[in-house]
Amino acid sequence: MHILVTGASGFVGQALLGRLASEGQHRLRAAYRSVPAPQPLLKDVDAVTIGDLGAETDWAPALRAIETVVHCAARVHVMDDNAADPLSEFRRINVAGTLALARQAQAAGVKRFIFISSIKVNGERTEPGRPYTAEDAPAPGDPYGISKMEAEQALLALARTGEMEVVIIRPVLVYGPGVKANFLSMMRWLDRGVPLPLGGIDTNRRSLVALDNLVDLIHVCLSHPCAAGQILLASDGEDLSTTQMLKRLGGALGKSPALLPIPASWLRAVATLAGKPAIAQRLCESLQVDISKNRELLGWTPPLSVDAAFRKTVDAYRRA
Repeated sequence: MHILVTGASGFVGQALLGRLASEGQHRLRAAYRSVPAPQPLLKDVDAVTIGDLGAETDWAPALRAIETVVHCAARVHVMDDNAADPLSEFRRINVAGTLALARQAQAAGVKRFIFISSIKVNGERTEPGRPYTAEDAPAPGDPYGISKMEAEQALLALARTGEMEVVIIRPVLVYGPGVKANFLSMMRWLDRGVPLPLGGIDTNRRSLVALDNLVDLIHVCLSHPCAAGQILLASDGEDLSTTQMLKRLGGALGKSPALLPIPASWLRAVATLAGKPAIAQRLCESLQVDISKNRELLGWTPPLSVDAAFRKTVDAYRRA
C-alpha cells in the first residue's frame, strides 16, 4: 500500500510512521510543514514539504501514486489561545486545509482518507456511566472542536460525490512515549513526590488512549472494508477516576503519590476564582467514550492495557 501521513513530525504521525516502517510492507511518504524538509525520521520514508496548511496548499507532490492518506496534521487545541480570532484560525487550517487536501486526494485517485479528529466534536463532558458514542449528535464546546466537526462534515459530504472512502477517528486524550503538556507535568510531579490536592476526585471517570492503541486502530482502518464511511471513537477501553489514574501512574513510576483528599467542589471553586474553570473541568468531571462499535464492526480491541501503557510511557520518560 502507498500511504501518505501528514503531520509526520507530530506525536501521532511519528508513531504511525514508525509502526508502518517496521513492517516493511508499504511505500511511505511523510508530509512536513517546515521548509526545508527535515531529514526523514525513518529509513525508506519519502519526505515532502507542503508549507502551511490552508485552502491554497498544493498537495500534488505529496499525493503522487498514493492510495491512502492518514491526515494527522492540524492546528491543535491549546488551553490559552493567543490568536485574535481562534475560530477563524482553526477553520483556516483544520477545515479549509483539510478539505483542500481531501479534494486533491480524491482527484488524484486516493482510495481511502483517514481523518484524525477529536472527541471534542462530541463535547467536553459526560455524565458518569453515560459515555459518548460515535452515533451521538456532535456538541463541540470550543473553537477547536467546532473546526474538527466542520471538517468531518465536509469530508463526509465530499465522500458522497466520488469513490474515495472516508474514515473518521475521534481520540480522547492521547498519552505514550514522548507525551508532552499536562500529562508530562503530572509525571514530573508524581516522580518528585509533590503533594497534589487530587486525592478526593474518585467518582468521575475519564477515558484515555495510549499512543500504541490509537496507532493500532489507525492501522486496522487502513484496509478493513467495514471502516469505510465510519466514525470511530478511540480509547483504552478502561475508564479511570482522576485519583485512580494518578495512583496507577505513580505505581508505574515506582512511587506512592502524595494525594491530598481535597473535595472536588473545593477545587472547582478555587479554579473558578483563579479564572481557570477549564482546568477544574478536566480534573473533576467525567469524559467517557464507548468503543464497543470498534469491537463489533472491526473486531478491534486495544492491544495494550492501561497499566502496560503507563509503564511504557514511564520507561520513555526515564530514558529522556
